[in-house]
Amino acid sequence: MMDGILTIEEAAKYLRVSARTVYDWAQKGELPAGKIGNVWHFKRESIDRWMNERMSASKKSKKRFVINTDGIVLPERISILKPENKDNALAVLLEKLREAPEIGDHAELAAAALSPNTLLGAAMGSGVAIPHVRLPSIADIAVSIGVSRTPVSGFLPLDGDPVRLIVMVAAGSAQYALYIQTIAFFNARLKSPKFRNSLVNAKSENDICRMLTS
Repeated sequence: MMDGILTIEEAAKYLRVSARTVYDWAQKGELPAGKIGNVWHFKRESIDRWMNERMSASKKSKKRFVINTDGIVLPERISILKPENKDNALAVLLEKLREAPEIGDHAELAAAALSPNTLLGAAMGSGVAIPHVRLPSIADIAVSIGVSRTPVSGFLPLDGDPVRLIVMVAAGSAQYALYIQTIAFFNARLKSPKFRNSLVNAKSENDICRMLTS
């Protein structure tokens, strides 16, 4: 980081999202950015202003992040993880999506979900990781969820809180709005320490599903 100028990876860490999400925002002109050749650059001062404007707008509108969880949060796509490291946990979540009709190319999804750019900002803090991708081979939004009673090693959370909840979000290339809304929904839904603790101590995948969709 030089004189408040951030690379796309540094901006992703600063915003606590993936580098892919920052790239999408920059491409669509939603996040203030400059481009030299093929390289994006971001001013931390401009990002701070952008964040403050979004927070102010959110407070004025009092808009909640709400999605229709029917067909998105499904017990068969939830796993109570054994003591796992990051790679094993992500493999379990990818396997949960293997037979999902929304996924057109499972190998492409696995490559994108496990890429360094995707995982860089996945650990959003408070014990939650949300790896997320958009691909043309995905027909509709699909989500798999992992819950672990013990810390999942290998993630690098900004707040140092070990990851115990993982939500993998896969969406189609044209589903930008729903993609962002889904990520925001889970990020907001999992803010409560009491609720996260209830999920971690749930007895079954069905119980976890009921808690997330209630």
